[in-house]
Amino acid sequence: MSVRIPSPEEFFGFQMGSEGNIARWDRIVEYFKVLATRSDTIQVVDMGPSTEGHPFLLIIISSPENLANLKQLKNVNAQISDPRGVAEEEMASLVAEGRVVICQSMSLHASEIGGTQMAPELAYDLLTRRDEETRRILENVVFLMIPCFNPDGQIMVTDWYTKWLGTEYEGGRLPWLYHKYAGHDNNRDAFMTNLVESQYMAKIMFREWHPQAYVDHHHMGSYGARLYIPPYCEPIRPHADPLIWRELSWYGAHMAYKLEEAGKTGILNNAQFAGWGHFGFHWIGNFHNIASMLTESANAKLATPLYIHSTQLTGQNGSTLRGFAQYKPQTNFPHPWNGGWWRLRDIVEQQKIAGWSLLDMAARNKETVLRNAYLKGKRQTERGAEETPKAYAIPPSQHDPLTATKLVEQLLMQGIEVKRALQQFTVDGLLYPQGTYVIFLAQPKRGLIKNLLGRTLYPDDAWSRETDNTPRLPYDTATDTIAEFMGVRVIPIESRFKGEFEVITKPEKPAGAVVGTSTTGYVFDGRLNDSFKAANILLSKGVTVKRIDEALQVNERWFPPGSFIASSDAENVLIEIAREQGIAFYALEKEVDIRVHEVKQPRIAMYQRFYGGNIDEGWTRLLLEQFSFPYTTVKDDEVKKDGLSEQYDVFILPDDAAPLITGEKLEEYYEKRFSGRRVLPKDPPEYRSGIGAEGVENLNKFVEEGGTLIAFNEACQLALERFGLRVKNVLKDVKSKEFFCPGSTLKAEIDTSHRLAFGMPEKALVLFKTGPAFNIVPSEANEDYEVIVTYPERNLLESGWLIGEEKIAKKAAMIAAKKGSGKILLIGFRVQHRVQTHGTFKLLFNSLLN
Repeated sequence: MSVRIPSPEEFFGFQMGSEGNIARWDRIVEYFKVLATRSDTIQVVDMGPSTEGHPFLLIIISSPENLANLKQLKNVNAQISDPRGVAEEEMASLVAEGRVVICQSMSLHASEIGGTQMAPELAYDLLTRRDEETRRILENVVFLMIPCFNPDGQIMVTDWYTKWLGTEYEGGRLPWLYHKYAGHDNNRDAFMTNLVESQYMAKIMFREWHPQAYVDHHHMGSYGARLYIPPYCEPIRPHADPLIWRELSWYGAHMAYKLEEAGKTGILNNAQFAGWGHFGFHWIGNFHNIASMLTESANAKLATPLYIHSTQLTGQNGSTLRGFAQYKPQTNFPHPWNGGWWRLRDIVEQQKIAGWSLLDMAARNKETVLRNAYLKGKRQTERGAEETPKAYAIPPSQHDPLTATKLVEQLLMQGIEVKRALQQFTVDGLLYPQGTYVIFLAQPKRGLIKNLLGRTLYPDDAWSRETDNTPRLPYDTATDTIAEFMGVRVIPIESRFKGEFEVITKPEKPAGAVVGTSTTGYVFDGRLNDSFKAANILLSKGVTVKRIDEALQVNERWFPPGSFIASSDAENVLIEIAREQGIAFYALEKEVDIRVHEVKQPRIAMYQRFYGGNIDEGWTRLLLEQFSFPYTTVKDDEVKKDGLSEQYDVFILPDDAAPLITGEKLEEYYEKRFSGRRVLPKDPPEYRSGIGAEGVENLNKFVEEGGTLIAFNEACQLALERFGLRVKNVLKDVKSKEFFCPGSTLKAEIDTSHRLAFGMPEKALVLFKTGPAFNIVPSEANEDYEVIVTYPERNLLESGWLIGEEKIAKKAAMIAAKKGSGKILLIGFRVQHRVQTHGTFKLLFNSLLN
């Protein structure tokens, strides 16, 4: 095709990355559509709408012959990636026929704008260059490009920058979250895929294309290296195929070589970002046998240059743990940048070189890359067959069967092979019934399975402690054990076994039904998270809903306290809910003769601030919407007004530091928290928030007049300091050498007789992440305080990392405190963490409906 292709500069009217200019996503979409009409080496695939309705694009670039043969190439790649059933002698021909699949994504974090600004240039170069290097890439590589992982945020950030261009606030941060729900946390969603953007990416990477390598282009702080490139540093997470870690070094070395060749300085590799990170796409991909990497460019002020003095440049303050102790030449940082003006154009150029280098390396080594993709799948399958456990079983008998079904759906979303037992089978003296889900380890994604379903312990060793023995925070949580988060019983099977199993493509959802007819009402199980959604739907339709305060027997079934009763006039609504959600409603033959209480639709308020937004608030909104809880977002002005108790029954303070809620002593907070590495950003006056002393007093009044205040995790400290509670945070001011628990699952004991714990098991796992633990201080009103959740006496850790368990042993994790006519609920763990911790959702849901 010989039609002229416009350059990005010609189309947008400025050079990508030039000062004061950011191309908006809608125009970038137009540009890619123009490219698709002018070249036969590009396809534009609209995966569907983003969270807020903007197109999420997959760009496929390869030779015309490859693009015409994509279906076959995808099939060949699938066989190479999962070689089970493929004879050894067939693999050579598959490798010869196949093409290396490379995926790169841009600007997942919307304020890290370089990647999306670079993408049109990278595409243009691939489509227009006629040299041997480009020809080799197009012939040997199928390039999957996500030019913008977060379209909604890209538009928000671009519009914000444009609004303040030419003012003192030019280049400042967006005051609210740059994703409707997740903000910066959108790259922590790869294993739970709550966001639609994550679902598109999981489909591309884990189920359809199985790329051999993936890189996610990011930005980082401004005062260190100019660009981090692979590989990661220590520690690494276990169970990946060793070839993965070698590939990261291999690809990263070529990136570093080409960047140095191009005269780029300040390039750092094998440092700063550890191989054990959160399970975002660029870390979890390694356990899919995809060499998954990230680049991190030093930030400018969006499209506004930032001047940096050479004396301001720093390594990691002398810490030797992450490979960059000081800003001096070393083997992984041989050519420091000397300071000066740092521009968006610098970021665009270095990211484009890094992205091109990955394509070049793959094209030059097609047979090696594909052969090693085969070896990774083969060897991981062999390890799974040889090692223990042999499999994980998810039996039908679960505390919450519907949540267990959701776990299976998530495993399938990852492309993990799940089987279902067609008949009962016995292993090691245990009988597993028909319908048990079995995840055998003898499959290519063995490493992923072990990390998601098996107990995981973060290393406590030379890679995780400073020289003075201070523990170093993991990059995120210390575990991502999805089964533990969700409260699903998963059993490791150690011995070999036989049985009759079928591979499933979707789980068998428990059959919902309305069982029988009644003139009295219908009861449904309060142990199911989804029963709360059903109750909310019923309440929204004016149906009377009650909860039982004692166990109830209906024919042969027992329903625990907290189960729901819907009025008999709701049968048509119940039929619809049963079909959609899989909930069973059982007819009552007569009025129940036990204690019950009526449930009212709660009027829920949740505080929302500026200062970049509160990620926990965003995730909480998503959770409430998923389970049909109505809520109102309230900001400073409304909190400061009288009459909160007339409008709301429940007020939620999401996990947050007290100064960010009140707006008081913010400079002091920033200095203490960031030790001078970050200063309080300069925001326009109308975007500076805080409820102040007036808002705190109004919240006190709200509780006194009968409202319920719920504080999550760090926000509990505000309640302890300003609401006159006789409760102490036993972890306040405790040094990390004495107590440290950075995102770990801990065992907890639940008082299931209390209304706030209805539907919970007596023993559960909670996710603890830098939160409080409580002691009730003796007073003459001890009866005003109720302990809902307590840590046991010993052996608290299930997965992650815990130092100093004695500090919280036998201490309270959740307290209900009476105050006036209302109450304050203190939840000292991550009860709804990123809409992932399904196992503790009911503790929040009960608090809202109580």
